[in-house]
Amino acid sequence: MARVPVIGRLFWNQYLALFGSLLFIFLEGILHLITSSLPPPVIGFFYRQSKRLFNVLSPSQAWAKQRGLSAAVAKAPDFVELCALFGYEAEEHIVQTGDGYLLGLHRISCAKHERGRRVNSGEGSLQKRVVYLHHGLLMNSEVWVCLTDEERCLPFQLVEQGYDVWFGNNRGNKYSKKSTIHSPGSTAFWDFSMDQFAFHDIPDSIDYILSATSQKCLSYIGFSQGTAQAFATLSIHPGLNQKVSVFIGLAPAMSPAGLHNGVVDSLIKASPDVLFLAFGRRSILSSATMWQAILYPPIFVRIIDVSLSLLFNWRGANISTVQKLAAYPHLYSYTSTKSVVHWFQIIRNKSFQMYDDDVGPTLNIGGVARYYKPAKFPTRNIRTPIALVYGGSDSLVDIDVMLKELPRHTVATSIPHYEHLDFLWAKDVHKMVFPRVFEALRKFDSNVGNASSGKQNHNAETNPDGL
Repeated sequence: MARVPVIGRLFWNQYLALFGSLLFIFLEGILHLITSSLPPPVIGFFYRQSKRLFNVLSPSQAWAKQRGLSAAVAKAPDFVELCALFGYEAEEHIVQTGDGYLLGLHRISCAKHERGRRVNSGEGSLQKRVVYLHHGLLMNSEVWVCLTDEERCLPFQLVEQGYDVWFGNNRGNKYSKKSTIHSPGSTAFWDFSMDQFAFHDIPDSIDYILSATSQKCLSYIGFSQGTAQAFATLSIHPGLNQKVSVFIGLAPAMSPAGLHNGVVDSLIKASPDVLFLAFGRRSILSSATMWQAILYPPIFVRIIDVSLSLLFNWRGANISTVQKLAAYPHLYSYTSTKSVVHWFQIIRNKSFQMYDDDVGPTLNIGGVARYYKPAKFPTRNIRTPIALVYGGSDSLVDIDVMLKELPRHTVATSIPHYEHLDFLWAKDVHKMVFPRVFEALRKFDSNVGNASSGKQNHNAETNPDGL
């Protein structure tokens, strides 16, 4: 099949798909511009009409009536309020990165029976091991605590088991939309990719937490991109490996094989210039909050489910509808277009690499391709013990490829029927995932020297039965 020499290495049908996706993005942008200027009464009108339409089309759907705790979780405005629904007091902290971004950190330090006690704050305070949790792409710390029952909430179970639990937030998201140098309204503010998360956000957050708690190390639990950020930062900061006693990756992400949808696959293969033209050079998909405001929740849930099915072939069968109604309003948070383009480069090149600022055509000299090659994150250099728990039905995880790029002491455990988001909100997440997390935490105590010196019994192969 012949290629069309216009943008890059695409077939003619992929150009059609690319054109269609750009047209859709353009129309969506026009709608966003119109609706963003609508007064609240008009937005309320659209919401009521979407509710009426849903009830006409689906009169028998009893689950559409959201009550009690599920409704309260969906409507909670922030992390602190979400925790308060379950009787936990959450702290808010701010850390300044080396390049001037102000990141929001959250903390739950006390179990319910410890309310009012001081934790890791000097003589006379409770001394606890520290656990740090980090969210995925287009998310913030709320995704960890927007559950409909307490037993399925990993942070609440961790704090009840005696841990001092902290949560990170990437620059640009709901809790980190501030800089001492750039305004969020400027293009310069959004000029970041996973490189900046690895060089600044994660290590600076960890240093702040260890300083605030007077601890020498902590345990790291990441979800999705939160695992990729750990892979990246531990690979380029040797000293950080001594500060992380164990790295637990849930639904780990490194270099996905590709996406299920052909339109998105065409976008991945397009040049960054085309992607920036389509999405702009600031935040990406900022209209998501607008659609959430004008759509009746069950309709919003169905749109998200259909989108996830088209993009990733995820069915969402392991997450209850009530949980989706509660959690999906907390699913999206801001990030830069550049950080998404970075993922497209990783997928296109099949390499967990740093952002390629110098994308250009291949130069062939004497039949040999000679061109600038972006540096890969040297993930085999990681000394911290790594325990991965991944879904056997997750289209974003190719565990065999991942293990080839990780150190030999990596342990990987499969949950065959799990998809990506199941690791946050599945109906049985407390039975399928939590025991593996707790076992990894117990296995590697706070003595980093012992944990990373080779005295542990490491396993380089996938373990389908447990850690």
